[in-house]
Amino acid sequence: MTFRNGLASLLRPEDSVLVLIDHQPYQLANVNSHEPQMVINNTTGLAKAAKAFGVPTILTTVLAERGGLLFPQITDVFPGQEVIDRTLINTWQDRKVVDAVRATGRKQLIIAGLWTEICVAMPTIQALGEGWDVTVITDASGAVSVEAHEVAIQRMIAAGANMMTWLALAAEWQRDWARTEQAVALTEVIKQHAGGSGIAYLWEQQLLNTPVPSKAG
Repeated sequence: MTFRNGLASLLRPEDSVLVLIDHQPYQLANVNSHEPQMVINNTTGLAKAAKAFGVPTILTTVLAERGGLLFPQITDVFPGQEVIDRTLINTWQDRKVVDAVRATGRKQLIIAGLWTEICVAMPTIQALGEGWDVTVITDASGAVSVEAHEVAIQRMIAAGANMMTWLALAAEWQRDWARTEQAVALTEVIKQHAGGSGIAYLWEQQLLNTPVPSKAG
């Protein structure tokens, strides 16, 4: 096994490209590894983080006419962007998707999708074999069962993939809070999609803006 360590192994927005795969109604209907609303929230947070950091994002569906359109929460982040519709189950066998990724010139390939055990695992394993540095965002993906999700993760790790959650990825892209422009945009994403962390931030802002009561008498 080749260990993934050292500073150069961390993900950088300028080297990253994100592919969101098959976040569609048909697939979501049988996601049982995660609460469906969590998958929608996390994927939307991931998409917004990518946009905040200027990370190119490829959107793709499979048989959208029957399986449903990509979640509007995602397409709203990228208004007017083409969603590549496929017939191939394995996204990495679709030339149009691969060409779009290659056109970015980036080698840190980040993937999330439905289902983990099929539409995420297949392109991940193929891309790894072709020399790509692949990271899977596990909490913006989902499978038909907890077992299917966990086994798929084990399979991809064995193939050399890196596993992260969406908020960990956003923090790795940020890296330094002195990057103030991205920090402001990321804070907005955290407020909207990071659950308790977002609420805690709003509470902190409330406390900082609350006058200290004067002493009685």
